[in-house]
Amino acid sequence: MDVFIAFVLAIVSGMLIDNVVLSRFYGICPFLGVSKKLNSAVGMGLAVVFVIVLSAVICWPIYTYILVPAGVPFLDTITYILVIACLVQLVGLFIKKYSPSLYKSLGVYLPLITTNCAVLGVVQSNSDQQLDFLMSLANAIGTSVGFMLIIIVFSAIRLRFESNNSPKAFKGLPVALMTAALMAIAFMGLKGMI
Repeated sequence: MDVFIAFVLAIVSGMLIDNVVLSRFYGICPFLGVSKKLNSAVGMGLAVVFVIVLSAVICWPIYTYILVPAGVPFLDTITYILVIACLVQLVGLFIKKYSPSLYKSLGVYLPLITTNCAVLGVVQSNSDQQLDFLMSLANAIGTSVGFMLIIIVFSAIRLRFESNNSPKAFKGLPVALMTAALMAIAFMGLKGMI
């Protein structure tokens, strides 16, 4: 039972309390670039969830059972990037086949998932913190679902601002950055809850 509680708390912490976008500014490029449309935000969020969770599931055994016993743990970053790049290609092919309009709306941001700091940061922190497989999975689920949650909420707020009559100086990126800052402050208020 304690393992289950720790697993759930790690997911909630990654989603809300230590959200990678709002606390570390990882993945800020797709966060600002794809959030102009709700459909694109949902698609990007789902793609990031898939890539982060699967990369954590694949990279943990590679690091634990291949790189460390072989005495080459310093090759972890290169290995992680290769795994992530393969997964992004799979996601890109799937989206292109089943939702060409989403593929077109994601544009350059879909292949950029390969170099997204949030994706690489999760698998790197799993090995740096020497988390076991279950906690690595919890970290991946919490971080990726938190990324998806934040990008969808941000997109909905951004759509509201686009329809409002705000001053010209605040239209576009300035109001988006102020909104992201206010969201970060609001989520910072959750620190200490767990």
